[in-house]
Parts: sequence; structure tokens; C-alpha cells
Amino acid sequence: MKLQRPSVILSAVALALVMVSPAVGQGQTAPDDPNRGVGAEERPPADDVQESRFDGGPGADDQVILDDLIVDGSICVGTDCVNGESFGFDTLRLKENNLRIKAQDTSSTASFPTQDWQITFNDSSNGGQNKFSIDAIAPSVGTPFTIEASNQNHALYIDDGGRIGFGTSTPVVELHVKDGDTPTLRLEQDGSSGFMPQTWDAAGNETNFFIRDVTNGSTLPFRIRPDAPTSSIDIASSGFVGMGTSSPTEELHIKSTANPRIRFEDPDNSNVHWVIGHGNGGELLFAHDGGVQFRFQPDGRLQMESETTAPVSPSNGDMYVDDTGGGTLCFRSNGAWIAVAGPGPCA
Repeated sequence: MKLQRPSVILSAVALALVMVSPAVGQGQTAPDDPNRGVGAEERPPADDVQESRFDGGPGADDQVILDDLIVDGSICVGTDCVNGESFGFDTLRLKENNLRIKAQDTSSTASFPTQDWQITFNDSSNGGQNKFSIDAIAPSVGTPFTIEASNQNHALYIDDGGRIGFGTSTPVVELHVKDGDTPTLRLEQDGSSGFMPQTWDAAGNETNFFIRDVTNGSTLPFRIRPDAPTSSIDIASSGFVGMGTSSPTEELHIKSTANPRIRFEDPDNSNVHWVIGHGNGGELLFAHDGGVQFRFQPDGRLQMESETTAPVSPSNGDMYVDDTGGGTLCFRSNGAWIAVAGPGPCA
């Protein structure tokens, strides 16, 4: 009986070793393992680590973790992740040929929001877009946000002051658009709400700031040239319009360091034009083709310029000053000129 006791003890030790060794071999570290607690970047090379890949094949069970999960290292998700993945600075990597992140809201009470969302990385079809999109999946469906791959920096930039830059990382106002040639803002009514389509552009360059009517031949109905003086056009709170003044006192108020003028011109005939202006001494003059025809003086007097010949194709009621008659005021009546006042006859 004494000879059998050592064999019983050895059998018990061997059984204990058999029970412990599988637990250590399945990815766990023994208390005296030199790699226990070592960071991911300090762990042994991948070739020295036993691969344990869950392939999700037939009959395989999902892995359910009924607790918080903490990964001390990086994570690769996707069918193209490999053993020994080189993560660089990546903390989470998605790696396969169709990449999507879906947020599915399972709320069932009617008063709670239930919209499902998806982040889409590139189209899945051949020849599709290289893009990053946020998609509404259900119940609403759409793609409210998309970024296409490009080589342009700062296509959209929001700084720490809430200013938005388009083409710049240093916006200096709430909305700052920067481009090498004619930065433009387009306003397009596409007809989807039943109204007639119409497109406008607001743009600026070294030549002018302009409003462009894209729909109707890209005409430029409004333009401002560089270096225009302050209050070239100024609309007051009263609705009065000032030209050259920020405080108009009438519906149209023109102010100038020179004598202000208003010109009326026929674009088809440059010789047919009138100028109404402020003359020397405060007079209001009416000129045609460079010559003053008559003047209103501040004291109420009307002065008419003399003519050496009678007006061509006159009509009854016409009036002129005949210089050949010594300054005779002539009036047209019944098809003939009548001398109203002055020394001489009318032509």
C-alpha cells in the first residue's frame, strides 16, 4: 500500500496540468507570461502569435458579449482584414470592398423618432462615385450630405468662430467664398414646386460685381465697378434714393461735387439725347446734343436760347426765339409764325 501513494499524487498533478493548459493556449496569458499587460505596439510579431480567426462558417455561433467591451489596441472590421494588420495611427479600420456604417433605431412607440441613418463610403456599382455620404434609410429616404473625392483643399471649412469658408481655411466673415476666377453664388429655382424655373448668379471679379440673369441669356442687369465711391446708390429707410449721398431728402436725391446731370439717350441713335442738369449759379438747364436749349433761373425766369433758323417741321403751339430778328419771340399758330414780342419778324 505504501508503494501506490506516489503514483496517486503524480496522477492528480498530471490531470491538473491537462485542465490548465488549454485555457492558456486559447489566447490568454499565464500569470508569469512575460507578455502579460504589454501594449499592442510592444507585443510579439504577428508570426509569433497563434491565429484564431472566427470565419462565421456554417454552424458557427455569433459571439455575444453580455458586458462592456474594452479593446486595448486597434480594431479592424471587414472581410479583408488580415492577421498582423499594420494599423499605423488607425484606431478603428473598416476594410473591404463595400463599406457602410448603419445606425438602426428600433424605437417602437409612435412619439419617439425612428429614423435610420447610414454612412456610405463610395458607390458599390462599377463606375460609381468616389464619395462619402450620409444617407437617410427609413422611413425617410434620401442623401442630404455628400463629399466627392477631389484634390481641392478646404472646399468647406468651419473655423472656431463659426465662420464658414468655401475654398479657404481662414474665413474672415460668416460666409467666405474664395476662388481663382469669379467666385459665384447661384440661386436656382428648379420648378419642382410648380413655379417657373429661374436662375440668378451673384458674382464678382476684377471687372465688376454683378447680378446675372442666367435663364434669360445671362444678361447683367445690375453691375458695380471697383472703386465706386461710398453711397453711389443709397436707399434710406424712408425709401428715398440717394445718389452720392447717404441722407436723401427726396424720392431721388443727386449730390455731386461737380454739377450733377441726368442724361436721357436713345441707344439706337447717339445723337438723340437730352441732359437735365444743375448749371452755374444754381440754374436748371435743358440741353440737347451738347447745346443748352433753355434754362430756369433760381428767381423763376425762363431763358430760351436763340436760333438762327426756325425749327424744322414745326407744329402749331411751337415757340422759339429768332436771333435773326433781333431776339424776337415767335409762336406758331394756324400754320404760320407770329411775332409775340421783339423787334423783328419771325422766319
